[in-house]
Amino acid sequence: GMSAARAWWTLRWAGHRQVRVLHGGYPAWTAAGLPVDTGVPAPAPGDVTVAPGALPVLDAARAARLAAAEPGVLLDVRAAPRYRGEHEPVDPVAGHVPGAVNLPAPEYVTQGRFPDADALRERFAAAGVDAGAAVGAYCGSGVTAAQAVLALHLAGRPDAALYVGSWSEWVADPDRPVATGGTSGR
Repeated sequence: GMSAARAWWTLRWAGHRQVRVLHGGYPAWTAAGLPVDTGVPAPAPGDVTVAPGALPVLDAARAARLAAAEPGVLLDVRAAPRYRGEHEPVDPVAGHVPGAVNLPAPEYVTQGRFPDADALRERFAAAGVDAGAAVGAYCGSGVTAAQAVLALHLAGRPDAALYVGSWSEWVADPDRPVATGGTSGR
């Protein structure tokens, strides 16, 4: 689910509008008894025009402004212990962008499946995502956050921005502030 969502985001960002994600992935396809072809395809040559920027992105400065904005919310979709700064298995600094709201991925997607749009809207609203307010997401490296952006799109928020560099980029600059503690949601 996460890798598919990142591929979806990358292709959409590059200007490709006809991009789909198989809900539940290959396991859902086969569980539904749908056909599988094990042959090696021979696709016809095609042409691709890449037009970067078709989806909104955040850099570190815009992520900081969004986290501090009212109304607006920057979602940190990492596990709560990483958000709180209790555990950081990847980066040299633990914590979160000051003002970011924690909404761990399992709270809006389970095993590659999203709930319906109404349930997604309710969950995002509980985290402080208001209909007209700006919203962005980040994680450790931008992959899980791409899944959050996909979920926000499904919930009717095609304006959701991705902080592509995410936490790894944020803590690469020792002058950027780091917050610890806090709870999930708002």
